[in-house]
Amino acid sequence: AIDHIINSAAKSNYMSAGQISVPIVFRGPNGAAAGVGAQHSQCYAAWYAHVPGLKVLTPYSAEDARGLLKAAIRDPDPVVFLENELLYGESFPIKAEVLDSSFSVPIGKAKIEREGKDVTITAFSKMVGYALQAAEILSKEGISAE
Repeated sequence: AIDHIINSAAKSNYMSAGQISVPIVFRGPNGAAAGVGAQHSQCYAAWYAHVPGLKVLTPYSAEDARGLLKAAIRDPDPVVFLENELLYGESFPIKAEVLDSSFSVPIGKAKIEREGKDVTITAFSKMVGYALQAAEILSKEGISAE
């Protein structure tokens, strides 16, 4: 299946001089997971991100997952949607606007989870939770982390 993703879906637009789009979403688990072997616990996000023609999405919260999946389905290009299985059991607050049927999250725009002035911490998927914890620790040291 990997051949179809990286050599067919990802390249069709380029090989057709932009005449063929491949609006498809490849969705699946990614990263560490409980009770599985090492061959099922790796993160392929960076690997897929280096394939020209693919867009890669790795949501953190329920809001991100809902909004990004809707955006991925509407996108004219192939999208790899990777979910960390360890996030399936976590609860996240949901804003009312997220429940609106028109809600989506723009692809390619960073989300600022926490405002800060001194330093920026970047992360994706499950690591966002750890980045937020680190920002909280830094705030106790007088460092305003975004």
